[in-house]
Amino acid sequence: MSRILLADDSPHAQRMGERILREEGFEVISVTDGETAMVRLEDVNPDVIVADAFLPKRSGFDICRDVKGNPKFRHVRVVLTAGVLEPLDEEEASQAGSDALLKKPFEASVVMDTIRPLAEAARLARNQDHSAAAVEPEPEPEPEPAPIPAPAGLSQADEERVRAAVTLALEAAMPAMIDEITLHVLIALKKLR
Repeated sequence: MSRILLADDSPHAQRMGERILREEGFEVISVTDGETAMVRLEDVNPDVIVADAFLPKRSGFDICRDVKGNPKFRHVRVVLTAGVLEPLDEEEASQAGSDALLKKPFEASVVMDTIRPLAEAARLARNQDHSAAAVEPEPEPEPEPAPIPAPAGLSQADEERVRAAVTLALEAAMPAMIDEITLHVLIALKKLR
């Protein structure tokens, strides 16, 4: 069963999209803004994203660019939507990498004529990625580093006490190190947006 991530801030459009897609056997996960769509992308791992081009927080164009720029999601197809009175810039959609465009209100036959082939293409691409990964040889393991010789005059017991003390010190420092590294990564990611 193909999985669809539906991102639309209109409750009516969301209900219509869910109904049409579920009746055709798709699993649908719905969100109401672009930021949530990007957060859910990782755990949903959809075949197709149907995103309103004018979502709050992050637009459908932004979602499309992010997905198409991430090799992990190369199988995902993106459909941008807009209301019938909203001007949808087809050139911008194309530059963002959109696979298709849909106008709202959704018409079931048009939605399915658009989504079905994209979901199939995504499924095939996902299978090819898995097949290619299975064929690639695993990299050679890194050689273990040579043990550091203990200084002359230290007994085995002294060496074990020093190792235990270092281990305890590292375990105590680890939470702070993790917090510090996480903070730096979050700051770097924020700068990329």
